[in-house]
Amino acid sequence: MKLYYQPGACSLSPHIILREAGLDFSVIKVDLKTKKTENGDDFFAINPKGQIPTLLLDNNEILTEGSVIVQYIADQKPDKKLIAPAGTMERYRQLEWLSHISSEIHKGFSPLFFPGTPENYRPVAINNLLRKFKYIDEVLAKQPYIAGEHFTVADAYLFTLSNWAPLVQLDLSDRVHLKAYQERIAERPNVRDALKAEGLI
Repeated sequence: MKLYYQPGACSLSPHIILREAGLDFSVIKVDLKTKKTENGDDFFAINPKGQIPTLLLDNNEILTEGSVIVQYIADQKPDKKLIAPAGTMERYRQLEWLSHISSEIHKGFSPLFFPGTPENYRPVAINNLLRKFKYIDEVLAKQPYIAGEHFTVADAYLFTLSNWAPLVQLDLSDRVHLKAYQERIAERPNVRDALKAEGLI
């Protein structure tokens, strides 16, 4: 498999899960401004959406959308327990978190990265994210991982996005349970390997 990524972007989440699953894969960096891969290929020819993450499967099929990609990867190695079995309430709870992280947290960051966002909207976006992370902090006060007692695909996604906070001057320092969670996730060997591979540490 090949994962098309940009360092530190949302593609870090499936990168982490690929390593946690122990699957064979390679990574190809994409310049999202030029839409060219590090090999000089036209990224639109690979994924017409022009977005990362993009996963090229061994049968040459393309899979897109991060929350779908991590489920696919996790399902290839059910013994790793990165996602619960299909049809179980535990699985639905994990999907509930994936959906929340995607629609509320990920999208919440978008206007803060977009240069065309009006300055008077930035405080609104910041306050919205602070509320979302307050709730997450309260959840993490009761359990070690966002969907329960062990690391899942939802944690890789949440860890990735929470690391964006300093980039947009989002102060999460008073979210003490979130901070401890971030540190705990960062200590996982596969997470460290993914961060190193992307030049983030």
